[in-house]
Amino acid sequence: MNKPRVVKDYEKLDESILEQIKLNYPRGFERNLITFKNAAGKFVSALPFETEEKYYLVRMTQAEAQDIIDDDDDYDEDGNLRDDVKEEYEEKHDDISIDDEEVQEIADNANDPTDDL
Repeated sequence: MNKPRVVKDYEKLDESILEQIKLNYPRGFERNLITFKNAAGKFVSALPFETEEKYYLVRMTQAEAQDIIDDDDDYDEDGNLRDDVKEEYEEKHDDISIDDEEVQEIADNANDPTDDL
């Protein structure tokens, strides 16, 4: 079964999804951005994220990814998710987690040139 794909701006995501994204990218987003061609034929950078129900491509540039982390109190001055925040979110979302290998697989699938969004 194919999951619905959602292309959305970071600011427009539900708080629960934002928390899950932070858990999956505790060292920030910038190094995990992928590029894809949207339906209009333009290249867009995005952060891939997958839940049981949906596959998200969260639109952001590298500069925006840096700014989001810099401005977010959940991250420390080194750009890492604070331990207390991580523990809180893990308790809230204990049934949801993916490892680094799964993150890479999501990114690889998002970079599939045969798939237009």
